[in-house]
Amino acid sequence: MYNAEQVGHRHSLPGRYRKGSNAATPRNRLKSLPPPQGCSPRGSHNTTLPHQGSAKVKPMIVDIDGVPLHLAHPDELPVNWVGQEEVMRQLLASWLVVDPQDLPMNPRLLGKPGVGKTTLAYAAAKRLGRDVYIMQATVDTRPEDLLVTPVIEGEARLRYVASPLVTAMLRGGIVILDEGNRMSEKSWASLAPLLDNRRYVESIVAGIKIRAHPLFRLVATMNDDSSTFDLPEYIHSRLQPQIMIEFPERHEEFAILRENLPFGDDHILNYVTDFLQQAHAADERYTARDGINIARFAMKLAQASNGSGAASRAVSQSILQTAILQTLGEEALRYVPGS
Repeated sequence: MYNAEQVGHRHSLPGRYRKGSNAATPRNRLKSLPPPQGCSPRGSHNTTLPHQGSAKVKPMIVDIDGVPLHLAHPDELPVNWVGQEEVMRQLLASWLVVDPQDLPMNPRLLGKPGVGKTTLAYAAAKRLGRDVYIMQATVDTRPEDLLVTPVIEGEARLRYVASPLVTAMLRGGIVILDEGNRMSEKSWASLAPLLDNRRYVESIVAGIKIRAHPLFRLVATMNDDSSTFDLPEYIHSRLQPQIMIEFPERHEEFAILRENLPFGDDHILNYVTDFLQQAHAADERYTARDGINIARFAMKLAQASNGSGAASRAVSQSILQTAILQTLGEEALRYVPGS
């Protein structure tokens, strides 16, 4: 059992995060917390963060060393993590603080595209009742994109806009650095002091140093494909532990399809699950995300074919094969159940 104090939380961890459930976002879980060193909210706003989930509006501008920063809004997604509780346990454990002199780790989620890395990270953050900020990394991501971006506002005026990552640092939230190995080394270098015991970043553009709130947590997701950069060693050693997300078991994969397509017919979902399992056995890269698209397209094809306004309860095999062909290509047909 996790000690919630170890992750900077005053209450025990809530149950599994459920889509649409009021219990998914615990209310009044965080004490009013002082801002990090050098940071104070601007104007007449309160100088403490409000209770998580309370009606009080958080200030969207903070002053750091006299520089006003405009903050980003957290991301709200209707997602749920299904199955594979061991990787969830490992991720939550990496964020624990077991002693006043200890620091949280910066885990890295690895796996093929579509296996649920971002979903796992988001659901883990929501189990802690925390605001979540998603930062999408690309080959074009610059250091200022990760930190603070200047925006022209009016005549001869600059507005400094904090990235989702910096906002999470100031709010004590959790940032998901999505597809982090698409970034260049120059961008990673700007995060190096944040990922060790210094826990700060420096914005050259705004001329300020920004320290992370004690509750701030980071997780990076990384795809296992050829369109990515190798991490520099000094970043590799800071993004630990490495948590590998494998393909789910059959019952877990069916549950994932059911979670995302609650209106789906069992015949369709079982067929697609069997297809995915045969592809996994051959080490193909097809994932539950592909399965969701196949099943959704098959249901639409069935409804369009019968013209009754409702999908057929017994979708023909030809429609399912068409959905597979049009979603993944001809080579995927070799894994059609019964072929």
